[in-house]
Amino acid sequence: QVQLVESGGGLVQAGGSLRLSCIFYGSIFSMYSIGWYRQAPGKQREWVATIRARGTDYADSAKGRFTISRDNAKNRVYLQMNSLKPEDSAVYYCKADLLTGDGPDYWGQGTQVTVSS
Repeated sequence: QVQLVESGGGLVQAGGSLRLSCIFYGSIFSMYSIGWYRQAPGKQREWVATIRARGTDYADSAKGRFTISRDNAKNRVYLQMNSLKPEDSAVYYCKADLLTGDGPDYWGQGTQVTVSS
C-alpha cells in the first residue's frame, strides 16, 4: 500500500552536513505524518524528528542541528543535518503513519550515514 525510499546518506567529516530525503510511494501523502529514526550497531532504533501537517518535533540530540521539512507536491520529506558528529553515525530510516493515528506504520529500508573524526 505504501513504500518509502530513503537516499542522501554517505561519508562526511565531523562538522559537515548532509541532506537526507524520503520519497513516499502511495496515496494521499498529505494525510501522513513522517518521522526520521536512526539505528547504530548494537543500539536500539531511536527517534530523531517528526513532521506533521503544520508542526515539527525533534529529539534533544537533533534540536538546533537538524531540520525536517516536507514538499507535498513531490511526496518528499527531507532531513537537513548540520554540524554532524561521529555519534550521529547510523542507518537513518523514515516512517509514515496516518495523521489520524489509525492504520499501520510504514518503514523504508534506510540510508547509511557515517561521520568521521
